[in-house]
Amino acid sequence: MTDTDRPQGTPGPQPKGSTSRAGRDLPAAIGVGGTLGVSLILILIFVPEVWFPVVAVAIGVASWEVTKRFRESGIKVALIPVLVGGQAIMWVSWPWGVTASIVALAATVLVSMIWKLLGQGLQSAPDNYLQDLAGTTLVLCWLPLMGAFGASMVLEDNGAARVFTLMIVVVCSDVGGYLFGVSFGKHPMAPAISPKKSWEGMVGSLIFGVAGSVLTVMFVVDAQWWIGLILGPVLVICATLGDLVESQVKRDLGIKDMGTLLPGHGGIMDRLDSLLPSAFVVWAILGALL
Repeated sequence: MTDTDRPQGTPGPQPKGSTSRAGRDLPAAIGVGGTLGVSLILILIFVPEVWFPVVAVAIGVASWEVTKRFRESGIKVALIPVLVGGQAIMWVSWPWGVTASIVALAATVLVSMIWKLLGQGLQSAPDNYLQDLAGTTLVLCWLPLMGAFGASMVLEDNGAARVFTLMIVVVCSDVGGYLFGVSFGKHPMAPAISPKKSWEGMVGSLIFGVAGSVLTVMFVVDAQWWIGLILGPVLVICATLGDLVESQVKRDLGIKDMGTLLPGHGGIMDRLDSLLPSAFVVWAILGALL
């Protein structure tokens, strides 16, 4: 059994002080995570209008990371439509809302269909057309479409508070899952997908996530506490499943991380895996209940 496949609670040999039981360079991960967190908090407090371009840039970089990994594995995602169309999906939501993002998604998928069809000219049939188009569509839905929900939240009433809710609850879920998983994790949740996730960690995520959700909704969003009680467990489950989805994608691709840009974390996409589906959940639930 390799260290990568070792279930949580039975860690392999590690250089003392260099990595955590979760298999990461803990000091680097804390330093990078703290710097990113503080930067985003300052943006949301003092210049919330900058949030939108920050998310758009992050989605662009993450899209490039994922597309590069897919192409290395033989899935030739349409790079230019993904990068250009992905930014269109993001930016049209600023003046026209997420409905416009869905329209832009449909247009980008249509362009991608033609792009892949004509990539080798009309005299030869494209190779692996269905596989490549499916990969392209997945990237567009997974990153820029979900990112549009997260970016556009800041434009709504009390938008910065809604974004804070997303960030705080996901961080609480991660912290609770890490603490309970490392301390008590003995029963793997999905050993075939992510061996280090445990049911004990999930309990910690739910406890910390729901508490963070209730407190954030009450004192940051200034709404009724029961909204946080609804949002918390849904968001924790969605964030956990989002992480598992990326784990399965990386397992299929035979890689550990999507990129190397963030020491101790991997790539930008490795930090967005749980945030992207969670952004849609926060947008939908707070939009419906506030």
